[in-house]
Amino acid sequence: MLPEELARYAVGLANARGGTILVGVGSEGEEGVQDLHPLMLTHAIFELSGGRLSVNVQSHRQPGGREVLSVFVPRAPYVLSDPSGAVLAWDGQHLVPVSQAEAEPVADADYTATIPPDASLADLDPAEVGRLRLFAERSGGQRAAPIAGLPDIDFLRELGLIAPSGGALRPNLAGILLAGTPAAIRAHIPQAEVCFYHHQTLDVEFHFREDLLRPIPATLSRLAELIQARNRFTPVQVGLFRIEVWEQDETVYREALLNALTHRDYQSRDAVHVHLYPNRLDILNPGGLPGGITPGNILRHQPKRRNPLLAEVLARLGLIEQAGVGVDKMFGLMLRHGKEPPEFTTYPDAVELSLHSMGFDAEFVRFVARKQEELQTLSLDMLIVLSVLAREGEATRAELARALQLAEDRTPRLLRQMEDIGLIERAGVGRGIAYLLGEEAREALQRANLRQAMQAPAPVPVAAPAVPSGPNLWSGGWGKSLPATAVQLRPASQLPVGEIPTAAEQEEQAPRQATMPPAPRSDLTQPPAALTSRDAAHLHGPSRAEIRAIALALAREKGAVCNADLRGACGLTQPQAWRVLRGLVQSGHLERTGGGRSAAYQLPGRGQS
Repeated sequence: MLPEELARYAVGLANARGGTILVGVGSEGEEGVQDLHPLMLTHAIFELSGGRLSVNVQSHRQPGGREVLSVFVPRAPYVLSDPSGAVLAWDGQHLVPVSQAEAEPVADADYTATIPPDASLADLDPAEVGRLRLFAERSGGQRAAPIAGLPDIDFLRELGLIAPSGGALRPNLAGILLAGTPAAIRAHIPQAEVCFYHHQTLDVEFHFREDLLRPIPATLSRLAELIQARNRFTPVQVGLFRIEVWEQDETVYREALLNALTHRDYQSRDAVHVHLYPNRLDILNPGGLPGGITPGNILRHQPKRRNPLLAEVLARLGLIEQAGVGVDKMFGLMLRHGKEPPEFTTYPDAVELSLHSMGFDAEFVRFVARKQEELQTLSLDMLIVLSVLAREGEATRAELARALQLAEDRTPRLLRQMEDIGLIERAGVGRGIAYLLGEEAREALQRANLRQAMQAPAPVPVAAPAVPSGPNLWSGGWGKSLPATAVQLRPASQLPVGEIPTAAEQEEQAPRQATMPPAPRSDLTQPPAALTSRDAAHLHGPSRAEIRAIALALAREKGAVCNADLRGACGLTQPQAWRVLRGLVQSGHLERTGGGRSAAYQLPGRGQS
């Protein structure tokens, strides 16, 4: 099936209620796909729909080595046309032409404003009403603070949580969600349950579970207790000040949990699931993102509220950001702390948010803190650009535009501004132009790399296996090709370190690194005063494409590659190697076997032969 035809079906599904397209499944079930990468398909559908439809494509390896792609298509918030301009919709069997009036989605009623006919004021817990009143007093807002001193009935009426119905005052579902008794929640809206799981390893098995069926403020308080009890931080000294970088920042996960509880689909019978792993926090939310919002535009799209009454009350009480800046806040805090940004994964009926906690760049944290003090302002867009360049080394304008979730022609002003104040530099000419971190940032990160290199065992050059030539899916349009050979740097003595360090190991190592005594004097203890671009490239090590090519070559030569192999070959840290291997698994280039310290990565289908 050609991309144009796939785009027509995707648009037809989006104009109906959304759905899933399976690519590579014939009428008899034996077909598979070849030379069709998930990212290529995602990009093709996005382009052919005029940039109005973003889909989630996942690869599945079938017995016998066949590959099947599943294309998850969200419901469109407005009418879409196919590449030829026709308006089509899927009727369950065929694509049929429809008028715009027929295809226009009907706005859903606010489910949280529904008043259950058998609800009564006895369904509300006075203690929880008092908790809401306390939030109103602390909010300091002009709309909430004046009503904090009202009697309970008037207070709830002003918030819109109770209304006359059937000759009596009754709470609506928003009132029960915010101040209801456990019995009332179980009777009227049992799907408001939140299930918390704590995993000691990266496997699906959990060692602790707690199911919560409480009002939203009480649920949030208990979830914060469960997460914070297992949370740790690493101190980063910046001049006279100390920044505490937590594995899970409380402001970030509170915002994420509140977003999940506020904007979930309460008509779905599924619960919210919160999984705390050693390396991330996953929040799985029923209902997916509101119409029109995707992971690729969530920073720019106009805010949408699936449950307007519930969101309005929480915003009025100061619990959520009414202006829709909650996601911006999560991105900004994680990037300031040298971490990966929040990761959203969408499905037809759910959305998953992952907050990664594995490792952070302390030198990047210090650099951002110094620049924030020096410039007085460092916007989220600037943080995104700096984070991408610190992580990847260099990037084109198109790649930075994708990270910023902006059209490419809207990025030049930002990039020129960052060039003018020395945050970034431009290299190359014409279509080969790429952006790098400014000299000050490069030198700060290079000093950190040199310190890490001097603390590591002496490297021994080892010839790397040949890397097959062919198209480079990871070059991102930089004009680079895969090297035919590479050189690995492998420590003389390697310890069998596992894939991901445990939280206890990270806590033990962090203070030791922070208080490392000065290295003995030698010609290498200080970086050169000035570095040429070639020196800088050498200090940064292999490029992103080369690292991934080396990982694939090691898997092909040895049968499987582990985290320690890639660290030794490319001089990466444990979290960096893990992110590379995870990306290759997600793109279908590798498969993971085992877990924890025994995790290994092999080429797809290798274990079945």
